[in-house]
Amino acid sequence: MAITFLNRLAPDAQTRWLEALRAALPGETITAEPSHATEIAIVANPGRGVLASLPNLAFVQSAWAGVDSLLDDPSLPRVPIARLVDPALAAQMAQATAAHVLYLHRQVPAYAAQQRRGLWRQLPQPPAAERRVGFLGYGELAGAAANLLESIGFQTYGWSRRLGDLDTLLATSDIVVNLLPLTDRTRGILSAPAFERMKRGAAIINLARGAHLVEEDLIAALDAGQLSHAVLDVFEAEPLERKHPFWSHPQITVTPHVAAITDPVSASAVIAANIARFRAGQPPEGLVNRKAGY
Repeated sequence: MAITFLNRLAPDAQTRWLEALRAALPGETITAEPSHATEIAIVANPGRGVLASLPNLAFVQSAWAGVDSLLDDPSLPRVPIARLVDPALAAQMAQATAAHVLYLHRQVPAYAAQQRRGLWRQLPQPPAAERRVGFLGYGELAGAAANLLESIGFQTYGWSRRLGDLDTLLATSDIVVNLLPLTDRTRGILSAPAFERMKRGAAIINLARGAHLVEEDLIAALDAGQLSHAVLDVFEAEPLERKHPFWSHPQITVTPHVAAITDPVSASAVIAANIARFRAGQPPEGLVNRKAGY
């Protein structure tokens, strides 16, 4: 089966990916140009309509954990699609989540504000066991993050389409971490109605998609004291424009979409194993449910 890596990456990034994929799939001819011979497509931002131009396409493997932009293509062929399920990516996300939770738990934003004022004041510090961290989304990434936080001593609670009660999570969590897939149902979920149901003074961490967040509602909730802080790694328009109010808001921490960066080497090993499963007639890992949107 002919394999093609369809992407819109920078040339150096494409080269790294092709080298990693060829090392993980020795004996295969892997190109970056679509052709009528393409039967397996490994995709990283392929562009709308590209997959529909491949008449012999039988399987699509995403190089990313999220597939919302892929599913947003109305011409997407009705072939099996798998998202990336990479333990290395899950480990990165767990570390980033723990770092941001500890940043909030240990009150670093408050101490940074005190530093700017030249103020020496110790703040009361509750133990981790008294902090409840709620996860919106409870797939592989959130599960790894929750396990790491629990090992530190935090209480964790998860909500997904099949698990838990959203109102309870919002009302009882000190820190809410968003790791949901982006679907029609979850778009804009971080908005005024959700913020109003949260504990006063709670904080949010958004590591999933910028479109989950209604930006104006967040600023209003922070300015009103309903929320104490927001850590944002993803944005509806990236890179975040220089004049965006998030940059200068004292209760917002901005990071440039770095919580979990896909490593071509570890991802290529996962992709190679998934292609072997597909060729053997076995269900690929991370098979996408189009109706659910992930």
